[in-house]
Amino acid sequence: MSSNKQKYAHPEYLIETENLALQLDDEDLRIYDCGVKVMPNPDDAQKINIPFVFQSGKETYQQAHIPGAAHIDIVTELSDHSSILPLMLPPIEQFTKVMSQYGISSKSRVVLYSTAEPNWAARVWWMLRAFGFKQAVILNGGWQKWTAEGRAVSINDCNYAPAQFTAKRQSNLFVNKAEVLAGVEDDEVCIVSALPPGMYTGESDMVFGRKGHISGSVNVPFSSLHNPMNQTYLTAEDLQKNFDSVNVGKSNKVITYCGAGIAAANNAFALKLLGYENIAVYDGSMFEWGNDSFLPMES
Repeated sequence: MSSNKQKYAHPEYLIETENLALQLDDEDLRIYDCGVKVMPNPDDAQKINIPFVFQSGKETYQQAHIPGAAHIDIVTELSDHSSILPLMLPPIEQFTKVMSQYGISSKSRVVLYSTAEPNWAARVWWMLRAFGFKQAVILNGGWQKWTAEGRAVSINDCNYAPAQFTAKRQSNLFVNKAEVLAGVEDDEVCIVSALPPGMYTGESDMVFGRKGHISGSVNVPFSSLHNPMNQTYLTAEDLQKNFDSVNVGKSNKVITYCGAGIAAANNAFALKLLGYENIAVYDGSMFEWGNDSFLPMES
């Protein structure tokens, strides 16, 4: 990890709005709106306790987006629908097919942005890394900052010409519940919840099966990583302070989790910005852990 807390170890993982505005005509550039619609779950008859339901953000995208941006449909096209758990990482064949249809090749430079919450772009960034693609960046501040600055928007759908996406699965960026359970017993592993404090402690009425958090895990809420005024990531120094406050830096490995592995990807991305390398996202997160009474929890 970089010892210089004043600068990100990997500033190249971000692009600023002013820089993107100058590159909109770049023929190798691929811009994607990663928005997802999240709502309280009205159905009490679920097989697992799910406090939220997720819908495609395509309708919001069609109302307005960055000029030249296409929409990445995480819910419909980039989730494993064979799993009872929502939003799980899709199989490599599915991911390859969808990315090819989206027009991403080895030459592409990919810019990802979120609309409502900053987590969704980070989720797509993390999935791309998990399949070996390293030419993606996140728009710092996303849609909120872009529109607050009065930059151009479009209502025209964009569909890039299909390309050949080549995937090579990286096995260390996502972990399952067995690996997390092993981490609970390992002092060299730090397990970090990205959920809001009330959900972490169990004081919130929003629950994933059971109240509380994975035993031994610490809390760095995803919202604490961003400037609330424009959703940009905090300075490297302030990000580092947040993670230092729960002793993340003393661990050899960090596993992040949340409800469905989305906010967890945002925490993992922030750690990557700072230069941490041995980071993994628990994909099943609390949707899986909280609904399995055999897995240890605290509140």
